[in-house]
Amino acid sequence: MLKSKTFVKKTRSGRVMKIVREHYLRDDIWCGSEACDQCQQESTVLQREACIESNLCSFSHYLIPDTNVVLHQIDVLEAPVIRNVVILQTVLQEVRHRSAPVYKRLKDLVHEGERHFYTFTNEHHRETFVERQPGESANDRNDRAIRVAAKWYSEHFANPDGPKVVLLTNDHANKQKAQENGLLVYKFEEYIKGLIANPELVDRLALSNDEKNDITSSRVLFPEHLPLSKIQAGIKSGAFLQGTFKASRDNYLEAKVFIQKDEEDGTEVLIQGLQNLNRAVHQDVVAVQLLPRSQWVAPSSVMLQDVGCAKDDDVEEEEKEDALRSSGGVADRKPTGKIVGIIKRSWRPFCGMLNVSQIKESTRHLFTPADRCIPRIRIETRQASTLAGQRIMVAIDGWPKDSRYPNGHFVRSLGVAGEKDTEEEVLLLEHDVPHQAFSQAVLSFLPKMPWSIKPEDMVGREDLRDLTVCSVDPPGCTDIDDALHCRELGNGNFEVGVHIADVSHFIRPGNALDKEAANRGTTVYLCGKRIDMVPELLSSNLCSLRSNVDRLAFSSIWEMNQKAEVLKTRFTKSVINSKASLTYAEAQMRIDDTSKNDDITKSLRSLNKLAKILKKHRIEKGALTLSSLEVRFHMDSETHDPIELQTKELMETNSMVEEFMLLANISVAQKIYAEFAECALLRKHPAPPPSNYDILLKAAKSKDVLIHTDSAKALADSLEAAKVDGFAYFNTLLRILATRCMMQAVYFCSGMDSDFHHYGLASPIYTHFTSPIRRYADIIVHRLLAVAIGADSTYPDLTDKHKQSALCNNLNYRHKMSQYAQRASVAFHTQLFFKSRDVLSEEGFVLFVRKNAIIVLIPKFGLEGTVFFDGKDKSVPNLVFDEERPSLTVEQHTFHIFDRVKVTVSLDDSNIQHQKIRMALTEPVIPGVSVSATDVDKPNKKPKLDR
Repeated sequence: MLKSKTFVKKTRSGRVMKIVREHYLRDDIWCGSEACDQCQQESTVLQREACIESNLCSFSHYLIPDTNVVLHQIDVLEAPVIRNVVILQTVLQEVRHRSAPVYKRLKDLVHEGERHFYTFTNEHHRETFVERQPGESANDRNDRAIRVAAKWYSEHFANPDGPKVVLLTNDHANKQKAQENGLLVYKFEEYIKGLIANPELVDRLALSNDEKNDITSSRVLFPEHLPLSKIQAGIKSGAFLQGTFKASRDNYLEAKVFIQKDEEDGTEVLIQGLQNLNRAVHQDVVAVQLLPRSQWVAPSSVMLQDVGCAKDDDVEEEEKEDALRSSGGVADRKPTGKIVGIIKRSWRPFCGMLNVSQIKESTRHLFTPADRCIPRIRIETRQASTLAGQRIMVAIDGWPKDSRYPNGHFVRSLGVAGEKDTEEEVLLLEHDVPHQAFSQAVLSFLPKMPWSIKPEDMVGREDLRDLTVCSVDPPGCTDIDDALHCRELGNGNFEVGVHIADVSHFIRPGNALDKEAANRGTTVYLCGKRIDMVPELLSSNLCSLRSNVDRLAFSSIWEMNQKAEVLKTRFTKSVINSKASLTYAEAQMRIDDTSKNDDITKSLRSLNKLAKILKKHRIEKGALTLSSLEVRFHMDSETHDPIELQTKELMETNSMVEEFMLLANISVAQKIYAEFAECALLRKHPAPPPSNYDILLKAAKSKDVLIHTDSAKALADSLEAAKVDGFAYFNTLLRILATRCMMQAVYFCSGMDSDFHHYGLASPIYTHFTSPIRRYADIIVHRLLAVAIGADSTYPDLTDKHKQSALCNNLNYRHKMSQYAQRASVAFHTQLFFKSRDVLSEEGFVLFVRKNAIIVLIPKFGLEGTVFFDGKDKSVPNLVFDEERPSLTVEQHTFHIFDRVKVTVSLDDSNIQHQKIRMALTEPVIPGVSVSATDVDKPNKKPKLDR
């Protein structure tokens, strides 16, 4: 049966088009139930005996949830006890349009066979399709379609012994109409509370509007949020700005809103004070109203942690807000605003721990998230005694204007806090790192073992197995992306080759393996653990360029003269056989050992010689050499606990490999942009705005050193010249500060941007080609390059600049979260290291000063910690903060940036949720002042030269 709808549409150019939409209806769509003897179905999903122990439904039954139940109660629907659920096409389509994350979770449930979730295409069934009536809203039409489908299922199983159908809704009007139609219908909370032996599911229920009203007070704490229509009108008129809300980790009364889609290029608005923050949560998209210039303020130098209790203490908050506003001069004031509305919530389940209420028999408790950027959340649970001491997940349901904290519900327990497996799960969830096992659908696209190179694999591929190729990597590396060779030619020049694993040979566009790799975006390296982007068969075996085995590669080969000038460049698919898999230390030993003169060693020496010249040329052009401390843990072979912690030592061979990877990336970027000007996937590094350098300039000035930031070259030259007599470590500290001033490098599509420049590398064009095992961006670049040299064919998405741009957005997000997860892993393992040790005394340097604290860097451990100053008898010490110098005077002693201090370092694990590295000053000694412990800052990994 065919239904059609005809209407006219006016195009942007003013033309009128006639549109005909056809909708096909069928009468052979299956119900999906084993209990059915009417449908001619080949397979079934819904069980014949569908019983869940319930006080309301003691009979076999199927559940049909409406759209709002799915959207708001997905945490409950995911519970294993909920089975035999009919997901209507109407519901699936609505959820898809309203929440992509919930849609994905729902699709996962449907694909999970043992859960028996069945998708019924009611919109194409002749007996369940309903047309929208005149004057009927789209929402009312969809509710009616759900009721009609539920009625059809009820009549379809009219047999008294067959399963019944239960419609679940939270909409009072929908429930009433369903009852009038003779349907068995319950409110979702009513049904869940009726289940027997599953009391924990009640805790997972998202609060209904009625329940939200029950727990609010009569006192209004926050301004009303404006409706979306007013927000949109205000943004259009320029009265409001739209941006992403970023809460401060160090000060819960302060945040920034980044204006524009790309925060790397956007401006920011400062928000201070609870009322101005107005219930926005980290990462929400918000509407901001700028305050008059007379009310602009400077970012606070006070560090404030929210250690409040369940009561709202307005007096205490006002005192804290007064302290916020009392610092900062007129010159330091930033555009300041207030949140007037929420455009899009970015809420997700948050990991953390429960603060059990001190009120006896109370079921309402405060949940403290692991991420300090997230506010505490009030939840209701009857499992408080069980959940105490565990890491749990909680979701936010809403934030009333008369509540100091948002309301939420318990989602699930993750395990005992402090245990390594639990904490690793937390950091992966908190940083949104996909870490589930690869599905069978993904694994089905892997090559069948045993695998070997076949004649068809050699078509269009050069055989380079006779070359003296070797790889140089960190110790224990199994996912070897790259290998190199160098040989002298008859004309006195050198042939240099960078050979990269040909991952794109194994991962073909559009299949499940490709989609999973694109979603994951990058491999995540934790301490002692790796979350692979692609299955291990590829990452550690077939794609890894291990020694003495034939491997498929993509090669970039140059002819270079003795001055390291590139004379010729060519790219080719190849097959190689690496002659050695070396660590950086092993390669360095070969180069330095004058008794060695084998082919591998000679190749390495030539590569090292050319790399030094390449690096010199880069630096002359203005490339930056920055610094940050990167630490390495030595693990116990049995317990996998850290037994030694030290900063990584970089050798010439690190730089050697880096230089040729950079050269390969630049060469490939030039080639793919020449061939695909509109859709090349490139990488840029924006120049920092001048304000980013404020702290660097002030710090250098405090030591009478002048730093120029007009250009990358000016910065590089002045950093190179920055020295202080008797203070050898000064230059390293200055480069560490310069690193903090930098912007994040990002992927982009060439057809969607005009600024290609890579600031840090001083290169006009750049991409990523050299790590396709661990970065999906490199796979796309390989595909573009393969098409450019005629080694492979193109496909539509590859040349669609809009899809490439959307892909880049995901890759940038995954890359950023991967970095954060890696830093969190280092921080956790640092705590484990100090847990088993006595108090250590170490030398450190003041890296930053705040109004009530100093931040100390201990180079030996690459560790940063914040030292707060308090009076020993709870009195406030005499603190004088000078933001211009910058310096902090405590009693009679003044701390400047880069001052040497001595501290004792130990672990304070009295609060298992936020374990603290306690740094206590031993030099200088300040009488009458004590030092508070603080969270160890996540170590800043050294920004590699983006190879």
